[in-house]
Amino acid sequence: MNEAYFRVTSCQYTGSKYAIFTGVPLRPDSYLINSGKYIVSVQCELQALPVKPAIGQHWRVNGKRELKTITSGSYELEQHVYESPDEMECTLPETGEALIRFIASEKDFTGIGESKARALWDAFGKDIHAMLQSDTSEHRLQLRSILSDVSVDALYEGYAKYKNLASANWLTSLGVPMRIQQRIIKYHDEGTIKVIKSNPYALLGFGVPFADIDTIAEQMEMGKSSPARLAAAVEGALRNQIKKGHTYSNHRSLKPEVVKLLGGDKELAAEALTHGYRNGQFILRKETGTYHPTAQIMMESVVAKRLIALSKIKAENDTVFKAMVAAVSELPYDLTKQQIKAVESSLTNTVSCITGGAGTGKTTVLRTVLRAYESLGYEIHAVALSGRAAMRLHESIGFVTSTVARFLLKDPVIPCLAKPKHLLVIDEASMIDLPTMYQIITHIDPSVSIVFTGDPDQLPPIGCGKVLSDIIESGLIATVKLDIVKRQEGSTGIPEYSATINQGALPESLSIGSITFHETHVDDVVDKCKELYAESPHNTQILGATKALVHTVNKDCQQLINADGARLQFTMDGDELFLDIREGDPILFTKNNYKIGIQNGSLGRLTAAVFTPAEEDDAAMFGVVTLDTGEEIQISEDLLDCIELGYAITLHKAQGSQFPRIIVPVEKGMITDRAWIYTAITRAESEIHLVGRANEFAEIVKKTSNANRRLSFLRELLQEAA
Repeated sequence: MNEAYFRVTSCQYTGSKYAIFTGVPLRPDSYLINSGKYIVSVQCELQALPVKPAIGQHWRVNGKRELKTITSGSYELEQHVYESPDEMECTLPETGEALIRFIASEKDFTGIGESKARALWDAFGKDIHAMLQSDTSEHRLQLRSILSDVSVDALYEGYAKYKNLASANWLTSLGVPMRIQQRIIKYHDEGTIKVIKSNPYALLGFGVPFADIDTIAEQMEMGKSSPARLAAAVEGALRNQIKKGHTYSNHRSLKPEVVKLLGGDKELAAEALTHGYRNGQFILRKETGTYHPTAQIMMESVVAKRLIALSKIKAENDTVFKAMVAAVSELPYDLTKQQIKAVESSLTNTVSCITGGAGTGKTTVLRTVLRAYESLGYEIHAVALSGRAAMRLHESIGFVTSTVARFLLKDPVIPCLAKPKHLLVIDEASMIDLPTMYQIITHIDPSVSIVFTGDPDQLPPIGCGKVLSDIIESGLIATVKLDIVKRQEGSTGIPEYSATINQGALPESLSIGSITFHETHVDDVVDKCKELYAESPHNTQILGATKALVHTVNKDCQQLINADGARLQFTMDGDELFLDIREGDPILFTKNNYKIGIQNGSLGRLTAAVFTPAEEDDAAMFGVVTLDTGEEIQISEDLLDCIELGYAITLHKAQGSQFPRIIVPVEKGMITDRAWIYTAITRAESEIHLVGRANEFAEIVKKTSNANRRLSFLRELLQEAA
């Protein structure tokens, strides 16, 4: 075993998993640079490191090394190569010259070059460490004599990352992946580390798999039958249920999962299911025999109590009747009896639902309802989950709309003298999962009226729960279902087609109106999809069932449509890198980032692939994506790992959106059922192309929806609250 101390002078990364960093040796007693006759090189997986290597950092490594000789002209240099060393520690430089060099070169200290770093050391010397460990107004005032406000913030944020290195190094020694460490260090204090040291199973909450924590617990000599381990097994099993969309579970569903996590020990599993609920991360409702993660049951309870409280408030009938008559009289046509009932229900109830499939008149009813509410003096807030859905909603109702993400960024909705009454409309509400509904409810005052519109027969939300379905099934929230599809001259046939499929029946003809079924062998589906896409790329979206299929279609479409577009290229840590995304490509965002107003499923187009290096107070930018709402999003380093090609997207990413023309590759599988086909077809505004085998299409249509098996407790809590 061989130990080395060194200062990093260069870094390079292979993809997002592997790091190679090199440096010059240091004397461990003084941190002074040694004679320079050799260099140290470390090669390892990124997740094995406590922090991402950066130029200027000081590192200690220990493990097996290989000695190599590098020849450059007449000069020979020895290289000490460590391949996945046993120990790796990063430390913050203490001495003046090393600290100056580190702050000037480390990107975490935005806007602080060598001159400013040297000025800091000249002004404060070693006291700079004490100042940065204690963020006070006095210290900030002193620092502002040298730095701008932005750079002072960057200095404190960068230093906070490194002052926690002792904890990071300890977590690394246990094998905790770097991405988990970064979350712990960035968002939690020393108390969290203490909790983990006493109970490593707390790492479940940070996404570490149970089996990996078992290995860590074994290193810490924690027993197999410890209460913490048994409770964590139940918690881990419940977390797996949440990933499947459930908000709770029962003994029958949990037991096999718990047995599996505990290595097949049925006795330990029985003990865990009997006593494990006492750890505070979940509760056992003995009256129902159901296990509930604490966060989910809390969110469901808050939502249930708010909705029931609203349902007990009724409007003044005389005033409402006059507003309703005035709004209906403005329409150029008569409403059906059911539509009139829906308008009346939404105006006389403080919380209500308008449901129905495509072509049943939900938009007409909603537009009428909002005209009446506006005449009654209400401030209207209308939201939808996706940008495209929010735009369509605005075009339909004529009121200002926003995405849920943008709505949550604004100030909470609170009545005041100027705006005493408020109404919130949630469109495409079948797509709203429990955590999102909880955020919405806690963002608005309890007096704000709510109107839900949506189709509960579509796919359930990506996240856990099925809020709209539970609200409707409870029977406690005023709901009117519009179920008559009104055939119009020149109709696309989509409403009738989707209604037939929703009943589990096949349309008389698979190709009718604006819907074309392309009988295609499974081996030719991708080629047919890209061929159809190329016919009208400006208004087309391909919707697939699996990530694998979507990935293949995306690469093929890019090669066919945009092979020569400028590639997204940039420089990072001195290395030339690129993403195989080209200027002009449609783009999909795969993570939420509410700070800039994007969410998982936001769509746009890469309109610029120009790299802008970091400047004094600005981070580097790698390009520009124009969202389908028209907003421009600059691609920062944080966004590089959450953008993908968007020629084809999974149907789940398309929920809440509609597109002029869609292409749907039909393939049998666990995901595709009647609700999947129904939802896919209702994403189209005017034209549909179905690609696959007719016999497989028929099997899918007759297959009962998987959503019926999703466990959600909101309905029961609504009934209890009532």
